[in-house]
Amino acid sequence: MIQRMAGVPLTTNPPFGYMKNPENTKEWIVDEEAAKTVRQIFALCVEGLGPTQIAKRLKAAKVLTPTEYWISIGRNCSKPPAVPYNWCADTVANILSKQEYCGDTVNFRSTTKSFKNKTKIERLQEEWKIFPNTHPAIVDREVFELVQELRQHRRRPTKSGIVSWFSGLLYCADCGEKLYYSVTNNYKREQAYFFCSSFRKNSDECSAHYIREKVVMENVLESMRRILLNVQAFEKEFARKQMECYSEDKKRELVEKRRELSKAKKRIAEIDGLIQKLYEDNAIGKISDERYATLSMSYEEEQRELKTALPDMETYLETETDKAESLQRFIDKVKRITEIKELTSELVHEFIDKIVVHAPRYLDGKRVQLIDIYYSGVGILRELTPEEMEEAFQKHMAERKAKTA
Repeated sequence: MIQRMAGVPLTTNPPFGYMKNPENTKEWIVDEEAAKTVRQIFALCVEGLGPTQIAKRLKAAKVLTPTEYWISIGRNCSKPPAVPYNWCADTVANILSKQEYCGDTVNFRSTTKSFKNKTKIERLQEEWKIFPNTHPAIVDREVFELVQELRQHRRRPTKSGIVSWFSGLLYCADCGEKLYYSVTNNYKREQAYFFCSSFRKNSDECSAHYIREKVVMENVLESMRRILLNVQAFEKEFARKQMECYSEDKKRELVEKRRELSKAKKRIAEIDGLIQKLYEDNAIGKISDERYATLSMSYEEEQRELKTALPDMETYLETETDKAESLQRFIDKVKRITEIKELTSELVHEFIDKIVVHAPRYLDGKRVQLIDIYYSGVGILRELTPEEMEEAFQKHMAERKAKTA
């Protein structure tokens, strides 16, 4: 128990990609040969492939499975699989879920029924004990977190086996439902499109919200190029505009949310006192056992509901109040890119949180369709207008002239 609480990994065998340090068996070091496969699996997931597709890729490339690899280096394992290189989706999914690859130790994942009964019981994730940066990382933390986000919004391949980079990211502006992806072998990829899932289930609930994949890709590429230009040439003005758009309405909403959170915490503490008072009244005969059971059950249910709601309220406030910090992280991430020649799966999954598609309208006989692009961590970004760019440029030139004068 002491070692577990001290962050010492106590698993008998380290995860695939690591080995025990020969000089200190309590430490893990990277097994570079196996780590290459782990990194490949994470990279393929970022490209948009799911566990089943990744498993097929690894099998086709004749990559050794973890068991086969361990046998090849002389580690005691069960007998080798009957089919060589037979990667399965569960093995891939398990690797993609392991936080240990970031360099963290995760203890208390499981327990046993009792001292005598060694049946393994998986613990809830909130019961895990995580110790960060206890051993060398195989995968960057940002990559790991991105993969977890992608895994939460799993994208199923179409019947043709094609998965769009944008599957799981597009939402209907009217009903809020996801947009389905449609592509078949009967027509070209350029004709692939998204349409509202509510419309497919019941055409009375919403409209089709039809939009071609090619149009989404062009819009996202153009938006990202403009954002890159804004950051590279006018970083300070761009950041200032984003913070200005953090409206007074949002600030009032945050004040109200903080008030709700404070009220909920206060009520939880009050209920503890009320339940204690009920217990004392029941003990001295002031209220009957039946009355005590009814009231205490009611209070406990109210308290349980409040406690369940607390994490979401706290997460929302943390996300919204860290706007400046989130914006700076986003800007730093954009600055690492020098040029965007074409859109890639990695760029989409790293920078785009979701895309909201509005119903089309017709202006002067032309079909016009608006989409809102929500960037990861910062939401919708407001680009500088040509006038604001010119003003920022003139200001920069004036400052430069003053320094050289």
